[in-house]
Amino acid sequence: MQMEQKTYSLVIVGFGGMGSYHVQLIEPCEHLSVTGVYDLVDYRMELAAAKGFKTYDSLEAVLSDETVDVVLIATPNDVHKSIAIQALKSGKHVICEKPVTITSADLLDILAVAEEEKRIFMVHQNRRWDEDFLIIQDIIQKKKIGETFHLESRVQGANGIPGDWRQLQAYGGGMLLDWGVHLLDQLLLLTGSKIDSVSAELSTILCTEVDDGFTSNIRFKDGLTAVIEVGTTNFIKLPRWYVKGTEGTAIIRDWDLSGEIVVNNPDVIKVEPKPIQAGQGLTKTMAPPSEESTLRLPIGKPESTKQSFYDNFVSVIEGKSEPLVKNDEVHRVLRLIETIFEAAEKQVILKGLEL
Repeated sequence: MQMEQKTYSLVIVGFGGMGSYHVQLIEPCEHLSVTGVYDLVDYRMELAAAKGFKTYDSLEAVLSDETVDVVLIATPNDVHKSIAIQALKSGKHVICEKPVTITSADLLDILAVAEEEKRIFMVHQNRRWDEDFLIIQDIIQKKKIGETFHLESRVQGANGIPGDWRQLQAYGGGMLLDWGVHLLDQLLLLTGSKIDSVSAELSTILCTEVDDGFTSNIRFKDGLTAVIEVGTTNFIKLPRWYVKGTEGTAIIRDWDLSGEIVVNNPDVIKVEPKPIQAGQGLTKTMAPPSEESTLRLPIGKPESTKQSFYDNFVSVIEGKSEPLVKNDEVHRVLRLIETIFEAAEKQVILKGLEL
C-alpha cells in the first residue's frame, strides 16, 4: 500500500513585495503549503493575518515551532546569512531569495551549516524560468543561428532605484546585486566555458550610495563574448536579448517576447551586395542582404516541461531529484559579481581568470 506524500509546512520570513508574491507562486505546488508569516512591519503582519496565515511575533517563535518544515527568507540581503544559519540549526530546510548573500564567502558559511545539519538549502533563482531566457537557451543549444559567438543581455528602465533598502549599501542594494544576479546567472547557464576576462563600469548618475546600473564585458575561454547591462535611467530601451551566430542573428526586444531570428538561406547562393547610399557616401559592407538570401523565422516558444522551483525543492528534500538551482552555480555567480565590482573599481580588464 503506497503511503501518501507529505505536505511540507512553510513560513515566509519577510512579507514585502517578493515575500507576498511567493504565496501565489507556491500555490500550485501540491506538497508545499504556506502556513505562516513573520515580518518586522506591523501592516504586513496584519495583511498576512487577513489572508488566513498564522503570524509569529519573533523569528525565534518561527524556529521553535516544530510543525514548520521550511523557512523561506525574503528579507533585505544583509540578513539572509544570519536567518539562514539560525533556521538550518533549528532543523528547518531553507529557501532563500537572491542575491543569497552579499559575499561569496558568506554563502560558503551557510552551506557548511546546511551540510552539518543535513538540511536542504536552495536559492530562488527564479529567472531561470523566464520565457525569454528559455527561448534564447533553446536557440543556442539547438544552434538555430549556427555557433553563437556574441550575446547581449539587458534590462533597462527609467524609474531609478526603488525608494527602499535597495538604495542603501549596508543592505546589499544596487543594481549589480539586484538585477545583475539574474542576468549573470542566466549567462553562465548558456555556456559550459570558463571565463577568461572581465571589464565593467558602474553607473552612479542618480547619486545614491550604490550603483544605479552597470555594464560588463565578459569573454569566455571558448571565445564567446557577452555584454551584460542594467540601467535605471534609460527612457528608450535597447533589446532584452541580441545574439549573434555564425549563420544568423536572434533578437528578443522586450518582456512581451516580440522578436525574430534571421538566418542565411541555404538554398540561395550568396551574391555580392550592391552598393547603397549611406549618408554622403556609398557602402557595400553595410548594405542589407537580399530578401531571397535570408530567412526570417519566429523565435518560438519554450517547452513547458521544466519542473517548477518549488516542486523541485520538495523532490530534493525527499531525495528524488537533483536541485535545479545548484549551490555551486550560485556561488560562481557571486564570485563573478565580486569580479565585476573589482574590475569597475580598478578600471581595468581582469584577465586570465579561472572562474
